[in-house]
Amino acid sequence: MSHSSPKAFLFDLNGTMIDDMSYHAEAWYDIINNDLNGGLTYDQVKVQMYGKNEEVLKRIFGNDRFPQEEMDNLSIEKEKRYQAAYKPKLELIKGLKPFLDKALEHGIPMAIGSAAIPFNIDFVLDNLNIRHYFKAIVSADDVTHSKPDPQTYLDCAEKLQMAPEKCIVFEDAPKGVESAQNAGMQSVVLTTMHEEYEFSQYNNTLFFIKDYTDDKLEKLF
Repeated sequence: MSHSSPKAFLFDLNGTMIDDMSYHAEAWYDIINNDLNGGLTYDQVKVQMYGKNEEVLKRIFGNDRFPQEEMDNLSIEKEKRYQAAYKPKLELIKGLKPFLDKALEHGIPMAIGSAAIPFNIDFVLDNLNIRHYFKAIVSADDVTHSKPDPQTYLDCAEKLQMAPEKCIVFEDAPKGVESAQNAGMQSVVLTTMHEEYEFSQYNNTLFFIKDYTDDKLEKLF
């Protein structure tokens, strides 16, 4: 990509900007098994952890198990447990701060497109003081259909007034990469929670990185 071509960077949050997915998995495992007697293994919980919180509950327990108010309460309770466990470890993935600074210097607009609720997004942005990097934020509350539906990333592109094909998505999850592919966007994949082979069915991956110190990222500027 040439330096002169306009582009935007769209970031998933959990597992992509912060390496926290194991904490989400532990919180879900606790809620699903200890509170709700779901009887799932840790690996089974990991597979179901995508999309909105209420979608996770519906996938595991069925559409009719919980009234909306109970799902809302369970969602907040899960995030409180996650935040309490993760806050002492809260930090950006290695190299991300300099990468964000460089993108800012190059005038590349950035957005966050996450299936997290605002309660969680605010927890990260405000505790790490990184809100100023992002011109747009699309959360679970802002979309009707969550990943792998393209709406999250298409809404990010629209808010940045950028064509989808000019957007590069940073993701860590197969369903997120599928969402980017469905939106007509290329992806850079972080292998924080998933292995490279788990993304083999997608054709929109530019490359894989472990963190933001990888020299391959220079190609994006």
